[in-house]
Amino acid sequence: MIRCGSRKAISATSLLTRSESKSAQSLLNTIRRNRSSYDVAVVGGGIVGLATARELILRHPSLSFIVLEKEKELAVHQSGHNSGVIHSGIYYTPGSLKARLCVRGATLAYQYCETKGIPYQRCGKLIVAVEQEEIPRLKALYERGLQNNVRDLRMIDAKEIREREPYCRGLMALDSPYTGIVDWRLVAHTYGKEFQEVGGAVVMEFEVADIRMASESPEGTADGMKYPISIKSSKGEEVRCRYVLTCGGLYSDRLSQISGCSSEPRIVPFRGDYLVLKPEKHYLVKGNIYPVPDPRFPFLGVHFTPRMDGSVWLGPNAVLAFKREGYRLYDFNMRDFGDALSFRGLRKLVFRNLVYGVGEMYRGIFISAQVKLLQRYIPELSINDVLRGPAGVRAQALDRDGNLVDDFVFDGGVGAIGSRVLHVRNAPSPAATSSLAIGEMIADEVESRFQL
Repeated sequence: MIRCGSRKAISATSLLTRSESKSAQSLLNTIRRNRSSYDVAVVGGGIVGLATARELILRHPSLSFIVLEKEKELAVHQSGHNSGVIHSGIYYTPGSLKARLCVRGATLAYQYCETKGIPYQRCGKLIVAVEQEEIPRLKALYERGLQNNVRDLRMIDAKEIREREPYCRGLMALDSPYTGIVDWRLVAHTYGKEFQEVGGAVVMEFEVADIRMASESPEGTADGMKYPISIKSSKGEEVRCRYVLTCGGLYSDRLSQISGCSSEPRIVPFRGDYLVLKPEKHYLVKGNIYPVPDPRFPFLGVHFTPRMDGSVWLGPNAVLAFKREGYRLYDFNMRDFGDALSFRGLRKLVFRNLVYGVGEMYRGIFISAQVKLLQRYIPELSINDVLRGPAGVRAQALDRDGNLVDDFVFDGGVGAIGSRVLHVRNAPSPAATSSLAIGEMIADEVESRFQL
């Protein structure tokens, strides 16, 4: 189960070997010079956008596709700043779209990694009850997982917990051996490489600033209004297309508003800060160790996560980020911060969870407080065993009543442009695990709306 195995035009550099990259980039630059119009443009080079672009081009090889990404590389943000877990689908409401996509997505992810030779490890996960009051919730999770058809679930007692995780202490646990780990950024890059190999174009450093109906044909073409959508970058560059799909992650709401859509649901960024276990203490953790979720709080809680590079991450906390792509404690953007604070939905969420939020901030500042929570599961852990680690920023969609939007949201807007644009406003966690299944679902939606 362990497999080891001018503007920068196309992201071949990070996906291919140096020699392959040179010839591929030359070819793609030629294509880029001779073409500025496409059947479908996908805005956003994260794992969801790339999985969908891949799915669409495999279904419609006769159509032309382009992915537009604002960064210098693919999968830089949420796709490259996550825990790396392949989730099995335990937590989600039975019959819900999230549950179905996660279960199918995990199966597809393992198959894809096998086919492409991407290293992964099916190391399993324990959801551990450390107090008597958590046991009924743990049993309810077990029943939910069974209803979701999660593979190989079983309840285990304290003795079996120690057999699986010798340094973990708990009264009872839910054992999910189908849970695994992988480098999701590598997976996303492989989607991008496959997309390019079958004829798709990827343009980097193209930050979309405007999406509108064009009033005239592209310069130098005789296509009439075959490509009526004009996408312009912040540098004034233009790509013309018949249809647009946006998968903007942390900027999905702003991309939607560009084409005249509603400002809601609003994306509010939450940063999660991790600790890392010192290498000499890696023996303390074999697989994923998670808490029993507390329904009073909006986020999952701290957990132990082994990584494909051999490290072990502990955490994260969940605090409001002052910048949508701010991975450091003091990263700040006035517009992002102002947008968040001015949104009534965030204010309502904060007021409902004030004590919890203050606790999360405290634990983000004082490592000892985070370690104290982690010691509930591994008592031998001490503050001397950990270091500050990386952080990720989660694009959390909120409605105006302060509710976390926990399902997929699509939008197109109104008028002529609304029939040619599809915005993925929310692709909730676990979007990486579910990416291939999500790609199928979005491709279905694209085909239905645009009649491809």
